[in-house]
Amino acid sequence: MRAAARAQLRRWAPHLVDPAYRASAANLAAYIALRRHDLRPIQRYLASLGLSSLGRCEGHVRASLDAVAQALERMVGQRVPARRLGTVARAMAREQALLRRNADRLFGPPPAPRWTRFMVTLATEAATDYAFVRELVRHGMDVARINCAHDAPAQWIAMARHVRRAARETGRACRVLMDLAGPKLRTGPVRTGRPVLRIRAARDAEGTLLRPGYVVLDATGAPGRAARKTDAGAIEPARLAVDAGWLAPIRPGDRIRLTDLRGRERVLVVEKRLSARELLARAEKTAYVAEGALLEHLPQDDTGSRPGTVGALLAEPLDIRVGPGDALLLTREPEPGEPARSDPRGRPISPAHIACSEPRVFSALRSGHRVWIDDGRIGAVIETVDERGAWLRITHARPQGERIRAGKGLNFPDSTLPLPPLGETDLADLDVVARHADLVGHSFVREPDDVSLLARELERRGRPDIGIVAKIETRAAVRNLAEIIVRGAGRGPFGVMIARGDLAVEIGYERLAEVQEEILWLCEAAHVPVIWATQVLENLVKQGRPSRAEMTDAAVSGRAECVMLNKGPYLVQALQVLGDVVTRMQALQRKKTAQFRPRLW
Repeated sequence: MRAAARAQLRRWAPHLVDPAYRASAANLAAYIALRRHDLRPIQRYLASLGLSSLGRCEGHVRASLDAVAQALERMVGQRVPARRLGTVARAMAREQALLRRNADRLFGPPPAPRWTRFMVTLATEAATDYAFVRELVRHGMDVARINCAHDAPAQWIAMARHVRRAARETGRACRVLMDLAGPKLRTGPVRTGRPVLRIRAARDAEGTLLRPGYVVLDATGAPGRAARKTDAGAIEPARLAVDAGWLAPIRPGDRIRLTDLRGRERVLVVEKRLSARELLARAEKTAYVAEGALLEHLPQDDTGSRPGTVGALLAEPLDIRVGPGDALLLTREPEPGEPARSDPRGRPISPAHIACSEPRVFSALRSGHRVWIDDGRIGAVIETVDERGAWLRITHARPQGERIRAGKGLNFPDSTLPLPPLGETDLADLDVVARHADLVGHSFVREPDDVSLLARELERRGRPDIGIVAKIETRAAVRNLAEIIVRGAGRGPFGVMIARGDLAVEIGYERLAEVQEEILWLCEAAHVPVIWATQVLENLVKQGRPSRAEMTDAAVSGRAECVMLNKGPYLVQALQVLGDVVTRMQALQRKKTAQFRPRLW
């Protein structure tokens, strides 16, 4: 092990720019050398002797081996020099302290009593709602994540300023991480259909109204649109564009009568005025409304009806659905996607098609390669690649089919994609990141050179001190993780994010638990802090109530130095629950080591 570790260190030497990281690199080299062997037989034997099985040696490999060797020597009657007895304990304490130091350099000191920090992905509203950001900081946000794949630089800067202000006012440290978008592999746009707005009222099986449909009568000049979900997870009601003069005299309690596309009469009851040009109304029956539909204002005082019309509507994308066995064309050209077409007898004319946002990937695609769409909801295999694109056969989808939407992620786990780690957009965004962030998230890292490139770009912008977080979300990143760590941690503050969403799609969901465990072990050996990310307490954040499975996941997340929550309407509640769970679990377990406090029951 020592010989292999020395050879590994010699190869790494040119990248260990930071002298403070050399001891950690030596431990990582020793761990890699040790793990080249199948230790399971000897682990079982050591445990049967009441000795360490080496199952928790990651942070202090040499010290652990020395401790076991000393115990074995004494068991067979050999004399152990006194000078060796104290060195093992000191080495263990020193190497455990290195991880704490590196985590503090990257994230700042942890808040007592927990040693795991909490990261929160900020929604768009964080750019305009300071009170919202302050609440997050006050309830435990230690790192604010700004996703540069969304919003714009002006909003990122506003978010960062709100975080700085909230940290000053609350007295709680909170760092800012800006996450570069990286290569954007997404589905292209979808062709729109006829502009039709559905105002949906929900009823039970017996027809009893469960909840009305809501719509905003909008005279601001903006086109009408369907209901939609905000970044924070709240539902914004549908909007109908109307004339300002027609809207002005309408009061709460008045009714609006219309005939929808199906010839059915519907009534909207005005509930309240939202602004001078906006009214909120409810419908107790579902209605389908088109541009130019007639509206009839019926005042409460029976002074006579007033006619109006529905203004422009944003057209909704066509419904592209695919099921197991269906064909799908992934096009090279950015032509809008369309559903499959059939003749009047139901015979297929053309399959569904949708574009890929990055045409350079097609040079790497081959027959038999797998493709995953929308975080793995839809799986396919490539049958052939031609001048139009890649012809796919759907292999994974629900029997009733899955809808393909624009802007959804594409994963090609079997293909080596010829994409630069930092695109032109990333380099432009890095100018903002260098001025306003404490940490930069490096998306879709695959090779050690990717980290070196980002470090050079940061130096060029006068920020060699900024912390780098490598997002591990590809097979290549897992395979090259040790080298990636040395390139990053060897130059300054560095951490690893286990981006479990894309990673699960890339390696297969059945392997995620195994691989994330190996990543935790390797990072502990490297004394590098880890961020546990993707869907932590997802149901709680989005719906206000956690599932049992995600509570267990949250408990395990406390083994990382940082846990990331995504955006949603119940973020503050999720921070409180996560803090309670992690604090309790850290009294029971530190990394892989169980801690036996007195039983409470």
